[in-house]
Amino acid sequence: MLKHLARNALLAAAGLAVVAPAPAVASWGTHHPRRAEVNARLRNLDRRIADERREGDLTQAQARTLRRDDRGIRQEERDMARLDKGHITKADQRVLNQQENVLSRRIGK
Repeated sequence: MLKHLARNALLAAAGLAVVAPAPAVASWGTHHPRRAEVNARLRNLDRRIADERREGDLTQAQARTLRRDDRGIRQEERDMARLDKGHITKADQRVLNQQENVLSRRIGK
């Protein structure tokens, strides 16, 4: 009886080990390399806006406008990913990078 229970427990544990990683592999989410790169740049831009505001190089109104534009790029990235099962294409990444470059230049002024 104990041998039978031990074998069933072992089989159940082995079954969980096979099934558990499946959801992580099935959904790349923001871990897709192109999305990760775009989102890392957006986080950096947001940090730069905060730094420039704190240092007094941006007014509150300027920082608010820049953050609104940052949120717009973030939303566009999510919308693009939604259209392609959680990924963004190289063309999408190129468009988002161009938008990020424009925003970056506006922060530095």
